[in-house]
Amino acid sequence: MATATATEGTETNDDGARPWQSYHTVYTTAKAGMDGVDKEKVQRTVYEMSKGSKYFQNEERKDAFITQKIDKIRTQCDKLTQADLSHFQKVADRRILELEALRDLSRIWLHVDMDAFYAAVETLSNPTLKGKPMAVGSMSMISTANYEARKFGVRAAMPGFIARKLCPELIFVPTDFKKYTHYSDLTRTVFRRYDPNFMAASLDEAYLDITEVCKRRNIKSEEIAEELRTSVYEETGLTCSAGVAPNRLLAKVCSDINKPNGQYVLPNDRMAVMTFISSLPIRKIGGIGKVTEHILKAVFGINTCEQMLEKASYLCALFSQSTADFFFSVGLGLGKTDSPEVRFRKSISNERTFSATEDEVLLYKKLAELAEMLSTDMQKEGLCGRTLTLKLKTSSFEVRTRAMTLRKYISSREDILKHASELLKAELPLSVRLIETDVSIGSCQRSRDPVDGNHSSDVNCQSGTGWSSEEIQTSGNNASCSNYGQVKEAVESTFPIQGQFEDTSTLNLSNLLEDERLNSCEDKTMLWLNDYKCSLCGIELPPSFVEDRLEHSDFHLAEKLQKEESRIHQRTSVSGQSWDQKNRITRESISKKQKLSQKEGSYRPIDYFFLLKSNKNRPS
Repeated sequence: MATATATEGTETNDDGARPWQSYHTVYTTAKAGMDGVDKEKVQRTVYEMSKGSKYFQNEERKDAFITQKIDKIRTQCDKLTQADLSHFQKVADRRILELEALRDLSRIWLHVDMDAFYAAVETLSNPTLKGKPMAVGSMSMISTANYEARKFGVRAAMPGFIARKLCPELIFVPTDFKKYTHYSDLTRTVFRRYDPNFMAASLDEAYLDITEVCKRRNIKSEEIAEELRTSVYEETGLTCSAGVAPNRLLAKVCSDINKPNGQYVLPNDRMAVMTFISSLPIRKIGGIGKVTEHILKAVFGINTCEQMLEKASYLCALFSQSTADFFFSVGLGLGKTDSPEVRFRKSISNERTFSATEDEVLLYKKLAELAEMLSTDMQKEGLCGRTLTLKLKTSSFEVRTRAMTLRKYISSREDILKHASELLKAELPLSVRLIETDVSIGSCQRSRDPVDGNHSSDVNCQSGTGWSSEEIQTSGNNASCSNYGQVKEAVESTFPIQGQFEDTSTLNLSNLLEDERLNSCEDKTMLWLNDYKCSLCGIELPPSFVEDRLEHSDFHLAEKLQKEESRIHQRTSVSGQSWDQKNRITRESISKKQKLSQKEGSYRPIDYFFLLKSNKNRPS
């Protein structure tokens, strides 16, 4: 492979600076098979090809946001005295001991990851592609690149025109998800032989608890991994890589070490785990993306997982308990080991990325395809849900999200498409480049009949919609199209800061206000289960999404007011007095939230719109 050196043809500014060296995107992140790639050439090419584009402008906006965040954390860090650090070191030491006591070395987890899955399937279908640099996707976006293309720096989630610049001989193959789903089903047939309750993370990867099969057959985990990989190849003609470890977090890291067509086994031994973690770069951990990595490196000088524990006092002082616990768990090499039988899926979704378009016919066609796939996935697993969410990414990379809570549980293509179309219609006209549909699985998550998930029509809940616009979107380790089953940048959102510093008490205040506003509900009280999930409708909002939580609680407040109004109408005729009373109650609620909104920003309570509607329909 002929690649230019980093200095050949390099253009620099008058002062000798190379601006692309500070331009870090998901496109410049190394993946398996990219060892030896001229990283500066890739970085420079991505910079030059992106400069001036809407993507570039969005990246600049995100960089400015991250820089502001880093400066704020540094300011908070400078305020810490030695007495503060001594106190938080004791708190951190106590919490680390508590987490260490939870270490479970009794389970053996295997993470299997198909090698360049989409590209491998296409090569299997067309053997003439073997040995040639090839990518699945188009000039606008790549879903997967084979290992020959990765040698040039081509990778998933990269625009095709940039990939073609890096590799002029690159061959593009259009996506065929029916084909990929077929081969994914074949691999899952093999997985069930070793763990009937395996956890599928996407079409091309899964987690298996192989503890019992190792005991039953009295063989070592590396033998099981080798046997499983061989079986997958025999059944599909495709290769995969595997990682074996005491928990799922480490198993995923291990599966990436000897890619492609290899495996790595981390023994169920604490010393082995701590040695493994000591030199492991933090970016290798699922949940730590480029933003988290940048903050940890820039503020605390943390590069490896072990250093999380060395900086424990700072992490404990400056981040929320849940975030600090995550960092401490990474430093200890702890991860999930629970059995999937006791896990309940929270949501299921599909997404598609395509060339930006304003063509409404094309957008509705894409939505119909997503509804078909989502319905198939739900009915295959016997799932149904009641909260439908539509996410749109515009041509300017703004992310818009609309959600609708329905009267009944749904799973059919017709129901999903009907309601998703309503959400899409509310945003048009709009230039869109990504659509994602998501159904939150409620307490009645298993349908009685997988073919018909609408049996729960007796569930009576007022439907409604809420809207939010997310200006800053962080990128995960992998941005390829896949089923929603992976945790993406959970810690990356907006790092809640502890409340002992100025301007940091908003989160606790919002929770108190939500409880105060909703504690008068006759039969339901809104709580954030596990600090994430709404107990009334099941929608999930991180604690840091303060304004979104306020708007969501306002939706339930408006829903409650509507129900109260409906009961009043059933008992008595509508009178001027009742309308005045209703408006007085709502005005008082709005007045309180308007005062809050002056502190929180551009937040606008949803029941404000209900008031406008009520006044419009008020009898003369």
